[in-house]
Parts: sequence; structure tokens; C-alpha cells
Amino acid sequence: MKSAETAFFRNKPTLILVFMLTGHGRSTNRMGKRKDAHVQSSDVILIGAGIMSATLGVMLKELNPNITIQIYERLDQAAAESSDAWNNAGTGHSAFCELNYTPERQDGTIETSKAVKIAESFEQSKQFWAHLVEEGFLKDAPNFIRQIPHMSFVWGDDNVSYLRRRYEAMQQSHLFAGMQYSENPAQIAEWTPLVMQHRDPAQPVAATRMEIGTDVNFGALTRAMFRRLEEMPGVSMHFAHDVSEIWRSKTLGGWKIRVENVTTGAERDVHANFVFIGAGGGSLRLLEKSNIPESKGYGGFPVSGQWLRCTNRAIIDQHHAKVYGKASVGAPPMSVPHLDTRMIDGKQELLFGPYAGFSTKFLKNGSYADLPKSIQMSNLAPMLMAGMHNLALTRYLIQQVMQSPDDRLAALREYFPDAQMGDWELEVAGQRVQVIKKDDEEGGVLEFGTEVVNAADGSIAALLGASPGASTAVSIMIDLLNKCFPEQMQTEAWQAKFREMIPSFGQSLAKDAALLQQVRQHTGQVLGLSQFEYTT
Repeated sequence: MKSAETAFFRNKPTLILVFMLTGHGRSTNRMGKRKDAHVQSSDVILIGAGIMSATLGVMLKELNPNITIQIYERLDQAAAESSDAWNNAGTGHSAFCELNYTPERQDGTIETSKAVKIAESFEQSKQFWAHLVEEGFLKDAPNFIRQIPHMSFVWGDDNVSYLRRRYEAMQQSHLFAGMQYSENPAQIAEWTPLVMQHRDPAQPVAATRMEIGTDVNFGALTRAMFRRLEEMPGVSMHFAHDVSEIWRSKTLGGWKIRVENVTTGAERDVHANFVFIGAGGGSLRLLEKSNIPESKGYGGFPVSGQWLRCTNRAIIDQHHAKVYGKASVGAPPMSVPHLDTRMIDGKQELLFGPYAGFSTKFLKNGSYADLPKSIQMSNLAPMLMAGMHNLALTRYLIQQVMQSPDDRLAALREYFPDAQMGDWELEVAGQRVQVIKKDDEEGGVLEFGTEVVNAADGSIAALLGASPGASTAVSIMIDLLNKCFPEQMQTEAWQAKFREMIPSFGQSLAKDAALLQQVRQHTGQVLGLSQFEYTT
């Protein structure tokens, strides 16, 4: 895109409507130019080299070593978008500290069902990773997971009351046994000194702490999984290859995709019986190009982000926790502010944010035309209705876009009162694309989470959405396999293999405290995390 056109889109996001009315949002169809002769074929095509495709690829090779897989990634390396540690992924989301997973009901009670589901899903991920470590599969991804306490921190009478009720509600589940709660400033200062330094002593505060929280370098994990996959027979990896078209093959069955080598400009068509679209924010456009009925009515709303990254090692060394607070009114869940310790490339880092923003890009390395091009007649009404129902989000994003450096510093000082701007630099995070879908009552709703969309025959599937994303990749891929490979999933061979990969497979960790204890002790030992003993 020309520079003038790029600036035009950056400054005029409202041109979405113009693109809709002029037809720029419609998919092109070049079926008449396509031929099936001399097409490379495989069992599976994975589009996108992030944590989702890596997880699915490894699972499929574990379940069927003879399966053939082609992987296509538009960038020149794996995990360069949302899976990268400097973009979005990092916290091992266990619902220990993320307050958006435990909303307050109208009667003042706390809803914990989503938190329980996410906590259980992350335990599945840890089991799968432990299996790969034991098998030697992750030998070149040392220390991709580390133990970092997860904390929630709030201030003000209303928020303290909420956190107290949240703690009491979460104690009903053994998934959160061992959580500590305090309203004592001295105790909280011991847990997280930066947060309490020179804070107003008259300000009511409260915090919870889970020692067994984790930090996960999903970039390192994903790249290690792909390196091992690439060594396996029947697997081919193609970086710098952009998928431009996707359609059903009438002569071969299954699906064909058109890929362009972004270095040479050469195009070719490839075929597979099953296609997974795991391209992050780019998944929606490819799902639309597939033209499956199940894709109709889905839209996407992009939210960009930025971090403040600490550059002062003396400050970084004083903070050893992930401290999450409450999101502002109207803020999307992925914008929950947190003062976040991360381990990246063997070094401890400290981030604060994210600060939300708006861009019409669907990927950090995408195009400003991504959002306009995604709008079709089938999703126009749901997108408009979702916009009407989320005016608070629109106002919030406008406020975030208009923030000055002083505004960002003021937000940081709510969590770190002594913060000085000279110790921090702005870092651009990745793009998130939230799911918009049709709704019989509302017309269109904005979904905060992930969703698998698949064809009725199970021959193609796409993953849409964002947080908690990477942390629950294993449970998401199990769900996908149940939808797209239902017969194989019922065989004893696949069932036995899943029990080997994930010992709790088919059982409820939320209902079986003894099983959870056993699983956590095993994964903790294999992954180098502290073992956890219940105090019941």
C-alpha cells in the first residue's frame, strides 16, 4: 500500500462504511482460473505458525505418525505475531489473578464458572507440555515456563469488597486452594513492594496471591515445537508464504489454497483433505474466503495495544509477580492493567499495560485495509448492532488513542506510585481481533474469548478471538479434534494416546481434588515448578 494511502487509513478508520458500500469488503472469486493439475497434496494444511497450529500439528503427529502436514506462514519465522513474548502472550492464564474472568452478578455474588474452566484448561496445557518434555520433544526450549506468583490488587472500598467476595467464592473450588488474601498494607508490601511504595496509607487496599502462578514464553515454546515438527517425516514448513485464496476442490475433494512466496512473488496451489486456519487476526478473512455456511455472520473488531517496558534493572529486580487490577469501565478484557514480570530470552523483564488503541489492521504486520475488506453483507448487520451495544468500548478506545505520555505515566503510577517516565519506554504490542457474531436477541454481539468455527463435514476449521488463547491452546485443539475428527476421537487408539499425553483426559479436575493434586505434582516436577500441597 502506498504511504499516502497508509496514512489515510490510519487517520480515517471511519472509511469502513465507504468500503462496505463500494464493495471493497467482498471476497474476490477467481475460480475460473484454477486447475487441479500438478498440485502438491497432503493430509493437513496448517495456516499460520503460532501456538495454535504448533499444538495441533504436534497432536496430530502424536496421534498418527504417518500423517502428512504442510505449514504456511506469511512471516519469516514462527510465533512472530500474538504468540511472541513482546506482543501479547506471556501470562500462563490460570484465572488466578484475572478479575475479568470472575464478574460480579447483579445480586453482588461472584460468577466463577469461567475461571474454573480456564484454570482446568491450563492444567491440561501443562500436562501436554510435560509429556513433550519427557519425550525429549522440547529439549531445545529450556525454561519456557517459570513460576511467578499471580496477584490481584485493588483499591477503594467497593473494589476491596469485590475482591474479598471473589476470594471467598473461589475458595469453593480446590483449583484455587492455597490462594492468600490480605487487606494489610504491610503484608501486601511484602508480596509486591513496588506497588505499595509511598502509597497513601489512608487508601483501602486488598490483594490476593497464588504462589503457583506461571510465566510462559509462548514464542520460545512455539518455535521449539515447530523445529521438532519440521524434522519429522511428512512435515514441510514454508515461511514467507502468504495464503491469498482458499476453495473446495471439486476434483480432489478437500481444499485447495493459493500461496504466494512473498520473496519471489511466485504463486502456486496446494491441496489437503483438512485445513486449519490458525492465522490469529488473519483467520477471519481466510474463513470468509472458504465460503462455508458456518462462516456467515462472523465479524471481527481489532484492538491494538502498547506496553510500557521498564529499562531500569534496579527496578526490574525489585518486582517478582504478575499484578493484575480491574479494567476501566468500557475497557475490553485484554486491556486489564497489570504490572507484569516476564522472563524473556533468559532475562527478567517488567512490563506495564497494555494501553489499548484502535487500528484497522488485523495483524501487527497486517494492512490498514484488513477491517474494511472483512465486511460482507452477511456480517454487516451483526457488526453494526455489536457497535451500537458497545458504545462504552468505542469511547474507551478513543480515550486511549488520545493519551499523552503523561496520561500513560499516571496510569502506571496507580500501580507503581514512584514510577518515573525516564525508566520506561513504549513498546508496541500485537493486535487482537475480538469475535463479532450474529445473535437472535441482540442482532450482533462482541465476544471476548476464542471460538472454533468449522464446516459441517469437519474438513476445515478456523480459530477466532483472543484471550486467554495461548494458555488454553491444548483444550481448544481437543475441542477442534472432537468437531473435525469425531470418528477417530472415539477410537481406543486415540483415546489411549490422549491419556498418555494428558493423564487427566476425560476426567474433571474441577471435581477431583486428588487427581488435581497428582497432576500438579507431576507437571511441577517435570517442568521445574514448585510442587503444591493442599492445606485442607
